[in-house]
Amino acid sequence: MTEFTYFTACTIDGFIADTDNSLQWLFDVPVVENDSAIPDFIDGIGVLVMGATTYTWMLEHEQLLEHPDKWRDWYRDRPAWVFTHRELPSIPGVDIRFVSGEVADHFDALREAAGTRKVWLLGGGELVGAFDDAGALDEICLGMVPVALGGGAQVLPRRITSERLTLVDVQQVGQRVDLRYKVARAVS
Repeated sequence: MTEFTYFTACTIDGFIADTDNSLQWLFDVPVVENDSAIPDFIDGIGVLVMGATTYTWMLEHEQLLEHPDKWRDWYRDRPAWVFTHRELPSIPGVDIRFVSGEVADHFDALREAAGTRKVWLLGGGELVGAFDDAGALDEICLGMVPVALGGGAQVLPRRITSERLTLVDVQQVGQRVDLRYKVARAVS
């Protein structure tokens, strides 16, 4: 069965982006050489899912319209679903699918595209919350870094209590702490 995994970096005060929707704070944290966490995770991914704000930030920050090879270097030929209500440019030569509506309406297509691999919910938090609301959030993986923003986009703007979350792994990688939680389905 296809797993839906939210894998993201966050600050110690629970934000994934600052008040300007920027992730620059993350790039200011020293990188650990030979850190295999992200490449290892991506190897198990069949499809990426994100909201328009995440996609737009990636386009602008990495200049992906001018350098689509960067996308292929990171994600190879994996397709990406972008949930949006507006027209956005597609990255040349990359399988980007712009969709709208209820997330549950896209589950079959996402599962088919992922095959035996995971669906990576990149963010934002509100989109991931919609997947949880629809019963499709199996795992939360957080790379918590020593930064406090004091405001911005929350990791997950939903109430999910410890009754549904089980810590299954903790790793320290330099100044980052990687936390992995299994998420139990909400009982209606």
